[in-house]
Amino acid sequence: MKTERKRTEIIKTMIETGETNRSRGFVWLLLLFLLWPALPAGAQCEAKNDAFKSGEHVMYDLYFNWKFVWVKAGLASLTTNATTYHSKPAYRINLLAIGSSKADFFFKMRDTLTSVIGEKMEPLSFRKGAEEGKRYTVDEARFSYRDGLCYVNQKRTYRDGEVVETLLSDSRCIYDMLSILAQARSYNPGDYAIGQHIKFAMATGKGVEDQTLIYRGAKNITAENDTTYRCLVFSLVEYKKGKEKEVITFYITDDRNHLPVRLDLYLNFGSAKAFLKTVKGARHPLTSIIAK
Repeated sequence: MKTERKRTEIIKTMIETGETNRSRGFVWLLLLFLLWPALPAGAQCEAKNDAFKSGEHVMYDLYFNWKFVWVKAGLASLTTNATTYHSKPAYRINLLAIGSSKADFFFKMRDTLTSVIGEKMEPLSFRKGAEEGKRYTVDEARFSYRDGLCYVNQKRTYRDGEVVETLLSDSRCIYDMLSILAQARSYNPGDYAIGQHIKFAMATGKGVEDQTLIYRGAKNITAENDTTYRCLVFSLVEYKKGKEKEVITFYITDDRNHLPVRLDLYLNFGSAKAFLKTVKGARHPLTSIIAK
């Protein structure tokens, strides 16, 4: 039996830039298709929820490309429900992604993510258990706010028992994967110009990285349910040796729900896609539908 190893790092201020992890998991990318700008420093993570309500349930079909053949890889489920956190009203967001037995031959994926946010959308807690390929990790985060700063305590546990802990603080808001998804859905992207770069800060389990999105404009997209939506198009990019590389292209409904319709991913082991399958409990009418 291996002896548990524990390493604690205390970081006074958040790193301004971070190298993007090229081995990021499928679900990590899946979450980013909803994101545009984070709040300015003075807003301290709070925002008005104008996009979702308790009881929303969204399903996706996942596909991998293997030697020019698209193989159904599994499914993903995203649910939002009302809860309490330290006796205060909150939202609990769950994302479950499970690869099929066929997909396991190429890339095994079993991910469960849970985030709790306050009624004003501020991050409170986060947990991600991820089995991706041969890698298994559990990430946990706790958020707090005092003296005009956002604090996040993070802990990553590896399969062999190694634990890495970090304490970070910043005058800007620090998000987890699901809290930024929830908050970003309420923003209006209409003020952004095509080609505009948008940055936000995200906790990764043992650090914080600045992520970059580019707004590409609008396009009509037909989903897996044979419904055509008017969509807004965004790209997540990374930079290596000064060159820009597209990591993901995503399409979200051009209505008040801002639901993801399609996701194109460019991964180390090939390419993948996620398609909207069903939506239940949407807060607003899907006015972006142009054909069924």
